[in-house]
Amino acid sequence: MGVVEDLGDALAVETLKAMDEMGNDRFYNDVARVVGASSPTLQEAFMTSIRIRLAALRGQKFVEATLKARREGGTGPAAPRDTSAH
Repeated sequence: MGVVEDLGDALAVETLKAMDEMGNDRFYNDVARVVGASSPTLQEAFMTSIRIRLAALRGQKFVEATLKARREGGTGPAAPRDTSAH
């Protein structure tokens, strides 16, 4: 990664920790506005990292919930409907 991506990712990691501590799942939007006021380039790197990390967290929770349900005899949560064009 380059400097911008490294800085954006580091800020994303710290922001996710702050979001968890504060219980505010939209705090990253405030951080993005603050960063974007000075550097739109860093803002985009930050938002890319946030989106990727949030998606990974959602994916991990889905895997955990599915395995837990299957182990207990259930079917687990449904995956979102595929809306991509075929």
